[in-house]
Amino acid sequence: MPDAREAGDGVMSHEAGHGSGQGGGAGTSGPGRRRLSCLAVVVAVAATVAGGLVWLFQGYLSPPFGDDRACDGSDTKLPQVISAGGAPIPTGASGVHYYTRNGNAEVTFVSGDILDYLHLVGVLPDDAPLFDQKYGTKAEAGDEIALPDGLCGSPLRGPVWIYGSTSTAGSGVAVMVERSPIDNNSFRLPTRAVVTYRLP
Repeated sequence: MPDAREAGDGVMSHEAGHGSGQGGGAGTSGPGRRRLSCLAVVVAVAATVAGGLVWLFQGYLSPPFGDDRACDGSDTKLPQVISAGGAPIPTGASGVHYYTRNGNAEVTFVSGDILDYLHLVGVLPDDAPLFDQKYGTKAEAGDEIALPDGLCGSPLRGPVWIYGSTSTAGSGVAVMVERSPIDNNSFRLPTRAVVTYRLP
């Protein structure tokens, strides 16, 4: 029959083994928890970096170049102040849209200062009648005339007159403008225009 000391040794031995088992379990789960924590940190950092990149480059995603004025399919971003043939479009112009492709640009806008713009861009001399056929021609008739392919925005309202280049400054520039449907010697007010030109 075992004495008390042997019985005690057995109990102590059993408890020691049990404690060792717990220690072993803790040793196994500790690194696992650390791995999960590291993974969570990596995911959080990756999400933050991705979000930052999207924010940084969102201006180049949609619409084209982050410019609301640019029509789908444009391949070149125009500056904030758009100039054709060296002449900026009128200050305060509204409804501005543009389409660029293969070095060409088409810009549409609405303005009450279209006459000054025509003089400035060089498609109509200062002393010339508005609708002199030396400097322009009628567009096809119709209540509405579609914008050139690719250019977005409201259509032109007929009748429409098309000016060509009459000076070196305006070389390569063409301007379509809305004529008044009532007065044959004036523009609509305000006037929608479409400017076509070669990019520098």
